[in-house]
Amino acid sequence: MTITMNNVGIVVEDLSTTIDFFTALGLELEGRQLVEGDWAGRVTGLGHQRVEIAMLRTPDGHSRLELSRFLEPDVIADNRRAPVNALGYLRVMFQVDDLDATLTSAFEHGAQLEGTVERYLDIYRLCYLRGPEGILIGLAEELG
Repeated sequence: MTITMNNVGIVVEDLSTTIDFFTALGLELEGRQLVEGDWAGRVTGLGHQRVEIAMLRTPDGHSRLELSRFLEPDVIADNRRAPVNALGYLRVMFQVDDLDATLTSAFEHGAQLEGTVERYLDIYRLCYLRGPEGILIGLAEELG
């Protein structure tokens, strides 16, 4: 049996701003579309739904991020500001080749550093930051 990661999904309110943020970090927009119909509601268990989605991929083509904006039904919970130790905690970690340049781009799009940039042994420089809508992401730069 083989398993590979297809994508990680994040529900957002402002799809365009969030797409702009992640493309500034280096992800590439694969497409944007409306998903609706009985089949979609059966897959999620929500029943009738209308969702605008955008699929982004990393430049190496190995990872994808799905952003979803629910038009129907209404969003029922908001976990965007949950702390790192919250149950069901969700964050995405990206490996980057230049952490400082990536942070500069992220800051230009409104991101805020969650803690500090730290060094883990001689392996990584890494940090957490909050992007649009409080989305928590991690960035890691592998060291020489």
